[in-house]
Amino acid sequence: MKSPFREKEFWKSALMTMPDNSFFELLRSIFGKIKTPFNKQTLLYDLETFLLREDIQKIIAAYIDETDAKIIAAIALFGEPAPGDLENFFSDEYSGAKLQDIIVNLEERFILYRFTEEKTARLALNPVLENLLQPFTTDISALFPVEQKIESAIPEVKPVIFNELTLAALLSFTAQWDSFYRSEGVIRRKVNEAGRSCFPGMDLQAVIGSLQVLGLFYIEADLLLSDKRRLDDFCTLSPQTRSEYLAAAMLVYNETKPGAEILPPLFRNIIRITVNFIHNLINSLNTNSIYPEKTIKRLMEVLKTQTDVSINNDLLLEALEKTGLIMQVKTKSYQLCREKQDPAGDDITTHNAVNPVIAIDSGNSILVYPEINFTDAISLASFLNIREASDGSLTANKVICFKLDKDSAVRAFNNGITAADIINLLNRLSGRKADETLIWNLNDWEKRHREISLKQGVVLTLAEEHRYLTQTKPLAELISEILAPGVYLLGRSTLGEAADVLHNAGIDIIARKKERKEAGAAAGNYFQKPPSRPLQITLKTKGTDFKSENAAVLTAKFHAILETISPGKPEKDELSARIERRLVLCETQLREANIRYEKLEARTIDYVGKQHIAKQAIAQKSPVEIIWQGSRNGKGESIFGIPQSLEREAGEQILVIAQADGKEPVRIPLAKISLLRRIKKSIFER
Repeated sequence: MKSPFREKEFWKSALMTMPDNSFFELLRSIFGKIKTPFNKQTLLYDLETFLLREDIQKIIAAYIDETDAKIIAAIALFGEPAPGDLENFFSDEYSGAKLQDIIVNLEERFILYRFTEEKTARLALNPVLENLLQPFTTDISALFPVEQKIESAIPEVKPVIFNELTLAALLSFTAQWDSFYRSEGVIRRKVNEAGRSCFPGMDLQAVIGSLQVLGLFYIEADLLLSDKRRLDDFCTLSPQTRSEYLAAAMLVYNETKPGAEILPPLFRNIIRITVNFIHNLINSLNTNSIYPEKTIKRLMEVLKTQTDVSINNDLLLEALEKTGLIMQVKTKSYQLCREKQDPAGDDITTHNAVNPVIAIDSGNSILVYPEINFTDAISLASFLNIREASDGSLTANKVICFKLDKDSAVRAFNNGITAADIINLLNRLSGRKADETLIWNLNDWEKRHREISLKQGVVLTLAEEHRYLTQTKPLAELISEILAPGVYLLGRSTLGEAADVLHNAGIDIIARKKERKEAGAAAGNYFQKPPSRPLQITLKTKGTDFKSENAAVLTAKFHAILETISPGKPEKDELSARIERRLVLCETQLREANIRYEKLEARTIDYVGKQHIAKQAIAQKSPVEIIWQGSRNGKGESIFGIPQSLEREAGEQILVIAQADGKEPVRIPLAKISLLRRIKKSIFER
């Protein structure tokens, strides 16, 4: 792992590029009055020597609290992040203005510094303090709180409405309709009503749209059809990877809302990027732990910086839950739904008579259990009609009810599936429980299916003088049936191939209808196993214990020293504020202080002070913290933001604040503000 510390000379160069007023103010806070003539290089050498003193490093270490440690660990984790990266990461814990205050304080304490790279400001750790800060860079447990999994806990399971068994049920459901869509690409009302009965809680349009994004379904006229080639590719993936593809498709569909016409090749790249992101996130979680929502979202933010992916955290969390990758075990806390999966795809030999995964009831109803593998589930869907979930809901562990009837059997026969194929599969999955009545019905339906038929395919007609071509091997292999002398039935997808064969035989004029566009024409496996690059983060259930006694003793000591000094009240207030901000590292900083008093806060009755601070913040575009009694419950309300203006209205001074969270600006009477505190801008900013 790359060291989070640069060379000391790089740190010095960052200080050298500071505005002169900030540079000398920073140095005066350490050395007091700076004698002239002075040399910046010499001053930086003196500063480095001061910070390397053992007694000074002990005080700096004692001042570091849990909040400081989180920021230090996050900067090491991200690797010199932009301030905006930290703001996104800590958005659930600190407002933008509060985080700014923390970071500026760490800059003033020489723990952090800023530099500009490719016009972007970045935060880094002071290499002079490397030995002191190193332990904080490796303990990231406070950033990612984790709880130990409790086996007796009852999960707050929400419906898993988009998993493998659901997909098999959807294959059956869509195949039952002769007309699925209205002309404008909207699902018909009666289809939607049937869908609500079969799949409670499911947004049928969104789920099917997600499957279209994956290329597993496509629209032809008013029909919704499945793409067998891509389904076969999908079966080669592991169960976990299939769920990751389903989650990625749901996320991409909800983020893009592509409309009625969905072209899978346009989404292929973003789907793979999103699947890789989800795969690495899931593989970074431990099956024995419970993760607060905050932790999962922070892991997402770290992954974003490593993969340069833009993903909506809330939509992704919803997709992970709905596809059964994670489940909520208590309010806003999650765990993995299952153990990490083997990378291999389905193995249809694993289910045999000893381990039945379906039950055949009277009336040819067939209950399918969640233990069934995906390949067998979609094979069942090809000759069964979906009825409903067993208890009216779909979750990861629910049985789904299908029915084998004449219509579903005929659909299977039309697709080349024989009665023997159906019987063999039912016997294998049920433990040889297919009864004689069911077997007799299947054989009877198949016999009647052969007696009268409508055939679909490519019809080739040859004049008598050209019928010799059917004796050649290339053309003979394409002919599935001779309908009449000179009339031949070829397979549905052989139009182009037959034309090539005839051209090669010397036929230069061929009558042909316009070729219909086929789905799934791309060569090779449409789906790929995502690379496994989990986050290099070890999440612990407990981190460093911080004790505030040492810091409290130090600040009390420095306050006592301040009482022995006789500065004026403004200077004393400034030095006292420096002590509280943990900027004072030695007694000399109090006795030889060169103070330029800067009032940062004003309270209730200090109207002039509030007015002065407001004007300063407006001029410098500095964020402020405001506490005022304007809330409906009468309690103090806290607001962070940047003041825009100070206006007079009905004899009152009104402070207009642009809130940091993007809400509408707030207008607050200055007289009603209990606390107005200006938050310093970075000492590295011009």
